[in-house]
Amino acid sequence: MFSFCEEKLSTMKKFVITFLTGILLVTASHAQDYKTGLGIRLSSAGAVVNNAVTFKFFLNEKSAIEAMFAFGDPTALGALYEVHKPINNTQGLKWFYGAGGYIGFSKPDPLVGAQGIVGLDYKFQNLPLNLSLDWKPELNIISDINFEPSALGLSIRFTFNSR
Repeated sequence: MFSFCEEKLSTMKKFVITFLTGILLVTASHAQDYKTGLGIRLSSAGAVVNNAVTFKFFLNEKSAIEAMFAFGDPTALGALYEVHKPINNTQGLKWFYGAGGYIGFSKPDPLVGAQGIVGLDYKFQNLPLNLSLDWKPELNIISDINFEPSALGLSIRFTFNSR
């Protein structure tokens, strides 16, 4: 029984490594900027939308929407509209700001609030990889009025659809 499970796990690991290597090879030669990114966001535990899966999609060269799904307690879904601006023609580096909202589900009450964001966004030139460092304060409005100013985060995303 255990041998069968180990064999399946080994096959799955090989598939994931092959898949990620293929993505790397296909996208490594593309342009600096990206249109879509998918990854993880690690952040302070005080925020409702803290450690999360992050999805960023650029509507055009300067504006993007970002969705985050945090699992745990609370489970939360957040969305942000972001404006991106280059920094002194530094290739791949932009600063951004934006705002949005979230809904969270904690025992026993739902949490609803607003969130803002300001940060740095860097896209590696020869890798399909993006890093973001941000400050995302939150204002909980429903269930418990609370302001969380210390929500710092680091996002690591694979990028697709380079521009």
